[in-house]
Amino acid sequence: MLYRFFARYLFFVLLVVLLVYHSSTLPAQAANIDPYIGRYLHVTEPIALDIDGEGNTRLFSPTELSAGKKLFETNCINCHVGGATLPDPQVSLALKTLQAANPPRDRINALVNFMRQPMTYDGSQETYWCRQLTPDFLSQQQVENLAAFVLTAAKKAPGWGTQDF
Repeated sequence: MLYRFFARYLFFVLLVVLLVYHSSTLPAQAANIDPYIGRYLHVTEPIALDIDGEGNTRLFSPTELSAGKKLFETNCINCHVGGATLPDPQVSLALKTLQAANPPRDRINALVNFMRQPMTYDGSQETYWCRQLTPDFLSQQQVENLAAFVLTAAKKAPGWGTQDF
């Protein structure tokens, strides 16, 4: 009888500890996730994004996409409101436009390469419209998060990169 009481008590204590721990980590995790990521991009779990066009993918969490969105708002939104490109409206951040660029910019590595060394849409020369995101300015992880946000928005956000946002 004493054994059953002790086992139930131990089970109850472990259950309470787990619930308290789990509930204390949820707000911290949720606080790092931008509401836009769940509401418009419909991302609540890690998603796989194409890295290089050779079947290699990488998982990006909602927290990483949120960090990418924040970087986009800090570094890109002046020219790319809603995925449009204000200095050149013909070259937006819509998925079709990214795919048609030379070289295509619809994969993580390609978009990171562009952000590290911005080139014109046809790839013929450097462009000064976009800010160069050097490794001293943003880390590789930060630029990948930024690219993941742009590509996910291009695939999922209603009106992203169009005139009708």
